[in-house]
Amino acid sequence: MKKKWQAHLFSLGLGMAFLILWEFMAKQLSPLVLPTPVVVFKKLIQGFRLGYFYPHILTTLLEVVLGLGLGGFLGLFVGIMIGESEFLKRVFSSYIIISQAIPKIAIAPLFMLWFGYGILAKVVITALICFFPLMEATATAIQQVSKDQLSLFKVIKATRLQTLWHLKLPSGLPTIMQGVRVAVINSLVGAIVGEFIGAHRGLGALIIASEGKMDTALMFAVLVILVVIGLAMYGLINAIENKLWYRRSQKHENKK
Repeated sequence: MKKKWQAHLFSLGLGMAFLILWEFMAKQLSPLVLPTPVVVFKKLIQGFRLGYFYPHILTTLLEVVLGLGLGGFLGLFVGIMIGESEFLKRVFSSYIIISQAIPKIAIAPLFMLWFGYGILAKVVITALICFFPLMEATATAIQQVSKDQLSLFKVIKATRLQTLWHLKLPSGLPTIMQGVRVAVINSLVGAIVGEFIGAHRGLGALIIASEGKMDTALMFAVLVILVVIGLAMYGLINAIENKLWYRRSQKHENKK
């Protein structure tokens, strides 16, 4: 417990040191290049007080949720299919790698051309970015199940679906959740990339607008909002994972 508090205090100290360094560097440079933390904080307060940020935050969050939901579902489904079938893995692996080797920002304009400048294009970009990490994690988790456990399930004549649901997915949960955490962070990146290319609303569009107005403080304020959203989403996934582990441990205790 003592080491845990020491780690938290050290982390807090690093944050304070960063703010002090930021303040010092900002005073050496023009406000157009680097505004001070106080100026950025005032911009944040003003934006929330006037309700300026809320429509942009809601738009970005909607794109993130829809893109993450679509990409996560497809990633989990395809990961299970590939993990369960060596044939499918050999057939589709090359194409999946090719789809991920292409920089998303390079094909984002094509998505805008195909799907328009509405929310659909941003959702597709976000889903594509979220798909691969969860698919890879799921396939890896399913293929790394203990052979002894698989043999036990064969002895009790469990079906393939029962083996997947009661053995492979639960035992592979830590690896799958690693893919979920990466997908969650990537979903925010995907939404912002889509908004960079073409959007009138959203935090990415707000960054582009602040650049055009030479409002560096607003740009930093938006970055702070993105950091907070990213941390909140990451924390939520950790909480869900802890809940799943707690329920699993409770089931094992009840069986005993």
